[in-house]
Amino acid sequence: MATTERGTNEKLEQLRRLQDEARHAGSEKAVERHRAKGKLLARERLERLLDEGSFVELDRYVRHRNPEFGMMERRPYGDAVVTGYGEIFGRKVFVFSQDFTVFGGSLSEVFAEKICKVMDLAAKYGCPVIGINDSGGARIQEGVVSLAGYAEIFWRNVQSSGVIPQISLVMGPCAGGAVYSPAMTDFVLMVEGDSYMFITGPDVVKTVTGEEVTFEELGGAATHAARSGVAHFAAPDEESCLDDARYLLSFLPQNNLDPPPFNEPADPPNREDAELDSVIPDNPNKPYDMKSVIGRVVDDGEFLEVHERFAENIVCGFARLGGYAIGVVGNQPKALAGVLDIDSSVKAGRFVRTCDAFNIPLLTFVDVPGFLPGTAQEWGGIIRHGAKLLYAYAEATVPKLAVITRKAYGGAYDVMSSKHIRADFNFAWPTAEVAVMGPEGAVNIIFRQEIEEADDPEARRAELIEEYKERFANPFSAAERGYVDEVIEPRRTRPVLVNALQTAMTKRERRPPRKHGNIPL
Repeated sequence: MATTERGTNEKLEQLRRLQDEARHAGSEKAVERHRAKGKLLARERLERLLDEGSFVELDRYVRHRNPEFGMMERRPYGDAVVTGYGEIFGRKVFVFSQDFTVFGGSLSEVFAEKICKVMDLAAKYGCPVIGINDSGGARIQEGVVSLAGYAEIFWRNVQSSGVIPQISLVMGPCAGGAVYSPAMTDFVLMVEGDSYMFITGPDVVKTVTGEEVTFEELGGAATHAARSGVAHFAAPDEESCLDDARYLLSFLPQNNLDPPPFNEPADPPNREDAELDSVIPDNPNKPYDMKSVIGRVVDDGEFLEVHERFAENIVCGFARLGGYAIGVVGNQPKALAGVLDIDSSVKAGRFVRTCDAFNIPLLTFVDVPGFLPGTAQEWGGIIRHGAKLLYAYAEATVPKLAVITRKAYGGAYDVMSSKHIRADFNFAWPTAEVAVMGPEGAVNIIFRQEIEEADDPEARRAELIEEYKERFANPFSAAERGYVDEVIEPRRTRPVLVNALQTAMTKRERRPPRKHGNIPL
């Protein structure tokens, strides 16, 4: 009996020793360098991301099997990535966290196998997958095998796209082919000053093009949040980035077959807001902040903006309305007068498709004077890119609500969730103007000859503009034809929308049989 007990104790001691060795796989020097930068270790990141005590590690004792270049002399347990599952707000998620303190976080064959395993499990059980990227790239010692590992991950990103939420946190370097996995996920979060993404680094850029650029300028969080649009969120530090990921997930369902999370609202569904009655300026060319409108309508004024710094002339983000998670899109009059251009069309189009993939209803606030004119836009493909947003709205089968607050001109009116592309409930404020173009432009075209022949051309132009405004620069012409379901007092926007959303939540819409549509990419 004593012998058996001693043998068991020895096995337990061996297990504890291996667990400790696996937990401290990186060398002391590597760990010190990592901490000196103010960064969390791979496991610490997962423990901060997940509900306390919920992390379950998988493949803790996996080791690389590359016999080349003396690699067998160092085979740390777990290799350079920590994988497993846990909970966020009590809901299961699968996770992986790359460990830069082990071989610089470089991807090996077994590294890729570990990630592929949790991705497969996430898809099998219908759970979100969250990846923390902090890697020097492919492990050169393993050659093409590491490249094959990346391709296996990419393939799974595509198979899971629109099936389970995929979120990437870039918390260190992410370069070369490695960037394509985050790029194919639903959301990319970066840390300012600590993370960067690029295909080729500054040295290669200088050699090939002669340009001198820093890591931060080329592919830092600020660059990708404001200029390229690669990053959906940029956080000031790692803790904030992890908190942002938790909050983002609170709006997303477990998978494409589940409804989004519902939270019983503390904000009364029938709450009115008298401030909305005066939010639209008397001068039609004067801007206002569409975010303030959104904040006064949604539950508790809470709005998680996506791509906050990119294409600021359109606003996208998540909120709740009557307890339901919703996606919100709104033209922003404070930036470029709210016009649609290439970047805003791509930004909103992607967001609309993401919401539709995961059963998240869409609420659109419309104040759009048209598409941005100019050679830069035309030569840059505004026709093709603008069509992406139109396609996304027309394809979406989730409940779609829209409120026209002011301008809805030209083709941009059609694109922004109009009744004609099958929005469910469309409302307008009394200040709405639904027309082919603004009064001044319309009058100059329609009555050009009459104005030129008038005794006082300017006075006649002013008279015609007022007549045009009275007849067309209002929502009632559209309402007469049923293009607008109701013209509402702005203060009643919230209760009207809550009621409409509750009605539309049972929506069922069949799609035509086809392999997939051909969106104008």
